[in-house]
Amino acid sequence: MIHIYYGDGKGKTTAACGLALRMAGHGKRVLFAQFFKDGSSGEIAAMSALPNIVTRCPPIHYGRYKTLTDAQRAQISECYRAYLTELIRDSENFDLVVLDELISAYSYSCIDRRELTDFLRVQGSRRELVLTGRAPAPELLALADYATEMRKEKHPFDNGTAARAGVEY
Repeated sequence: MIHIYYGDGKGKTTAACGLALRMAGHGKRVLFAQFFKDGSSGEIAAMSALPNIVTRCPPIHYGRYKTLTDAQRAQISECYRAYLTELIRDSENFDLVVLDELISAYSYSCIDRRELTDFLRVQGSRRELVLTGRAPAPELLALADYATEMRKEKHPFDNGTAARAGVEY
């Protein structure tokens, strides 16, 4: 089935990690792939040590999309299109595929949208697929079997507190 964890609140990636751990604990194979992240978070370090979980990050990382130059955006798009194609090809070997922050890549048109939606339509009945990000397009929500919104009520970031290791990443 297809799971979407979305919204402006904390916990989207954490929820995906929880499902990955649950699946791995039952002997299932997990592919946990990130977009717009560099792989330096604590959850990636911990999951990479587990035998049933394979983690991947894109080969290039520039930071927040909104701060990128046009040339960097073009390079990210080229990279992410190839990266998604590779992940789709490799997904056959896994029971759960997490595409963390893919919703952002979709929203910014950094991937081939049709390739993703075709993949979801075909593979959503064959394995568990998880997408995370802030604001999923209606067509992604329509394909989902699960859609969970994480909504921010309050966050220390709003008062100037920087992200903290072990808590936010």
